[in-house]
Amino acid sequence: MSNPRLEYLREKTYLLTQSPGVYQMKDETGHIIYIGKAKNLRNRVSSYFAKTPNHLPKVAAMVENVYDYDFIVTKSEYEALVLECSMIKEHSPKYNILLKDDKGYSYIRISPPPFSRITGELQKPETGELLGPYTSSFVARRTAEEVSQVFRLPDCKRVFPRDIGKGRPCLNYHINRCMGVCLGKISADEYAKIIEEAKEYIKTGSQLSVERMTAEMEQAAEELDFERAALLRDRINAVRRAADDQNIIEENLPDSDVVALARNSGDACAAVIMYRGGRLFDRAEYFLGQEAAEDAMLEEFITQYYTGMREIPRNVVVPGLGDTSAEIELLLRERSGHTVDIIVPQKGRYMRLAEIAKRNAEDYMSIKVGRTGREINALEDLAKLLGLEKTPLYIESYDISNLGSVDMVAGMIVFENGRPSKKHYKRFSIKENLIQNDVACMQEVLRRRFSHYLDENETDEGFRRLPDLILLDGGDNQLHGVKKVMAEMGIDLPIFGMVKDNNHRTRAITSSGGEISISQTMSAFMLVTRIQDEVHRFSITYQRSKHRKSSVATGFTSVKGIGVKKAQALLEKFRTDERLRAASAEEIASAIKVPMSVAEELYSYVHREG
Repeated sequence: MSNPRLEYLREKTYLLTQSPGVYQMKDETGHIIYIGKAKNLRNRVSSYFAKTPNHLPKVAAMVENVYDYDFIVTKSEYEALVLECSMIKEHSPKYNILLKDDKGYSYIRISPPPFSRITGELQKPETGELLGPYTSSFVARRTAEEVSQVFRLPDCKRVFPRDIGKGRPCLNYHINRCMGVCLGKISADEYAKIIEEAKEYIKTGSQLSVERMTAEMEQAAEELDFERAALLRDRINAVRRAADDQNIIEENLPDSDVVALARNSGDACAAVIMYRGGRLFDRAEYFLGQEAAEDAMLEEFITQYYTGMREIPRNVVVPGLGDTSAEIELLLRERSGHTVDIIVPQKGRYMRLAEIAKRNAEDYMSIKVGRTGREINALEDLAKLLGLEKTPLYIESYDISNLGSVDMVAGMIVFENGRPSKKHYKRFSIKENLIQNDVACMQEVLRRRFSHYLDENETDEGFRRLPDLILLDGGDNQLHGVKKVMAEMGIDLPIFGMVKDNNHRTRAITSSGGEISISQTMSAFMLVTRIQDEVHRFSITYQRSKHRKSSVATGFTSVKGIGVKKAQALLEKFRTDERLRAASAEEIASAIKVPMSVAEELYSYVHREG
């Protein structure tokens, strides 16, 4: 159902200024449902109300509910960005990204002396010294485990000093993972000093602690205190091992936040990995709701994430912010009071950190939407392989099936978020082409499919939506023929062909520029193979079904009084041979509205042929 106010909104927007500013979309009750900013208000706002829009579902849903809009002109795009941030915070519009934590905070607890233990806690404990809070229970727990390993703190269930000297030391002592408090060789004062060093290690970061311990080790060696030097050497080695196991240390890395997005099932989430003092400090994930364009989601997420008292680090690493990067960088500098650089990584350690953040976002998203990380990766790998601007979450695929020039059909399947979406499958009988011609048949099918899309009165969900990618089962000829049809209809979509080898296995993807090998990208290869096998199965099943029905229907027409339409009606009514043979002559006569004499002849024919 389209918005009945669209014509009014288009006329209003035609007169809108081309200056920068902020716009407020409102529903029929006057409530603000979306706030956005624009470098050019007329161009941006008019894009919502275009006659042939290509909106993502979230934007389409918002446009359906717009009754009117207001706007505020600003002097610059930066002023518009600042105003947009404050207004979103004030009004919390329904269709903007609204960040809400869906989890509590975690802490690192140092239990009361003597012989304190360091643990990661999900809830705020009532006793002991607390470090944090951390948004990630994973980071709190891993940090506690790391510091216990580095400083060889006991993690057994013994209670000290009560259990000192009772029983033999555990395995951790023998493999140099515990200092052996149970042996009575460590005094309470000595242990308290070690706990203070461990707390400093947590607060100042691994890299700074390594530098300090290295200096102390060298000094101890010069003073011939070899026992102290050996202890510090072991701690430094323990830090290195922990770093290798957990990716917690990035030497000489300025304080940085690494941001990544993941999308699936039409939804999106963001992950932030925080490094402070050269070590992994914390991580956080946020579910963003329905997806929008990646640049827009990143911009909105970052401006809201750093609103308020949240610490803003020296570097913010992002996949890309488009034209707004400079404005957001300036906004973060003003909010933090220090230099902030927006970094878009291309290679090196920032790229590696971005990949870690991306995996966190994908893992979080897979839990939210019930999709595996492998499925999400396959779609993103396919996008990179084909040079697509966005991940193809909604893919349509087509195949032609026929027996010569008889019973020619086509199948359209849909893969949504890496899985078949059978409710959107479509079947086409070839009507315009009477002889076998795969190119002409494919052109007919695509023309008919997208004629439904261009029909403003179309109600079928599968026809109203534009795919992110079209895959044709066929080579260059089908591809060129379909692209010609799409150009004539004014529809611009990425279209590729799927090519099989001599053994009918997926070999490559063909494009206007030649073939693209997919064998080297295993996840994308497996996805395309699944799509090609499924579209072939669906189309040939339809073709066989239609051929069987047409053959049976031809037999029915041998009965006097039964034409092609009556024969087809009989098949539609009873559907299976078993049901038809079980029907009486009276039921046949009633079903297709024929005299009893004709029905009895049909009854005899069915049982004679069966």
